[in-house]
Amino acid sequence: MSYDIVIIGSGPGGYVTAIRASQLGLKTAVVEKAELGGICLNWGCIPTKALLKSAQVFEYLKHAGDYGIQASDAKADFGAVVKRSRDVAGGMSKGVQFLMKKNKIDVITGTGKVKPGKKVEVTAADGSVQLIDAKHIIIATGARSRELPNLKQDGKKVIGYREAMTLPSQPKSMVVVGSGAIGVEFAYFYATMGTKVTIVEFMPNIVPVEDEEVSKQLERSFKKIGVEILTKTTVEGVDTTGNGCKVKVKSEKGESVIEADIVLSAVGITPNIENIGLEEVGIATDKGRILTNKYYETNIPGYYAIGDVLPTQALAHVASAEGITCVEKIAGMHVEPIDYKNIPGCTYCQPEIASVGYTEKAAKEAGFEIKVGKFPFSASGKAKAGGAADGFVKLIFDAKYGELLGAHMIGANVTEMIAEIVTARKLETTGHEIIKAVHPHPTMSEAVMEAAAAAYGEVIHL
Repeated sequence: MSYDIVIIGSGPGGYVTAIRASQLGLKTAVVEKAELGGICLNWGCIPTKALLKSAQVFEYLKHAGDYGIQASDAKADFGAVVKRSRDVAGGMSKGVQFLMKKNKIDVITGTGKVKPGKKVEVTAADGSVQLIDAKHIIIATGARSRELPNLKQDGKKVIGYREAMTLPSQPKSMVVVGSGAIGVEFAYFYATMGTKVTIVEFMPNIVPVEDEEVSKQLERSFKKIGVEILTKTTVEGVDTTGNGCKVKVKSEKGESVIEADIVLSAVGITPNIENIGLEEVGIATDKGRILTNKYYETNIPGYYAIGDVLPTQALAHVASAEGITCVEKIAGMHVEPIDYKNIPGCTYCQPEIASVGYTEKAAKEAGFEIKVGKFPFSASGKAKAGGAADGFVKLIFDAKYGELLGAHMIGANVTEMIAEIVTARKLETTGHEIIKAVHPHPTMSEAVMEAAAAAYGEVIHL
């Protein structure tokens, strides 16, 4: 078979790229060795949000009295919670199958490998091999859970995110190693369901990529629900010979042992670039990631890469945007390169976290003179009425020109609010324009307007 575009991998990078390519009139095929939709739809973004929603509902029931509702003896059925999550993921994967048919995209099942001369070799589960010709080949093979040498995953007691979604029974205690998005989302889920959770983080703050004030707020919120947090702490090793796990940790105070049923390793991801033919074709990599130009073409013409295999942010929406940019460029459209300084990051524990652009520290280090405005949700009527007063919106402006340099939010539903800031930054909106853009009352989003006003000494409700 011969195609204009062949994409290896059908995650939010691959399948979105395929659909856009097909819309542009390019004959397209996707090679996928597992489920359509990749990790994100099947084992990542979507099923974790389903688990987190169940935890949030359980939390509401436990605190129903705060809202004047009597709901006694609420119990969590762990198996049913996991089943709901899997059903949601299954439905989404079927949705991608429908989109492939609708857009006349061929799905070739098997493991893809790039070959010289613009060919892709696909090995099916039964060992049969077929060779596909393509004018353009896009690698979108994604990433997997990273393993540390002293934290080897056995899939039973020391697990990655995938096993954390489908444990056969709820553990009584869990150590979560790493406090990025994956770590804190699972920490919130299990703690809310009733598991005793300890987070071990090597850096001085949890969610270390976020603004420091956001990290401190999440730590306070987590401690309220009983999560123990150990920062500036490393895991030296795990003994799994007994019934549970003995986790040896080291901090400034010395070494100690934490006992837990399960250890969840959430220390990042590793790109899937092994055994896909890169060396044979001569595609350049650096530090385990594929190198491309700003339109995602590798050093070998006709071969491209997008998503988690690149040194860009490992986020589903980044992979999708990169894929669309890549095929639009291939189709001859006028394309603007992606602005990686304006990519939002979202974390879906409770309270949620959303951010974009410079942190306060990074803005100062970049040499900006800044104005900072902060509005707490404790002063928001909507947040108080909803019983979710934890958190704040923090905006950082360039004092000279009023440019919005960064936004950092922590609170209920802030992941739904960050797009306003991304759009505002794309349009080069200034602080005064945000203040004068009338926000609806009562909403959580008013906090954006109020934070901008706070930066300029015009805040009303503080």
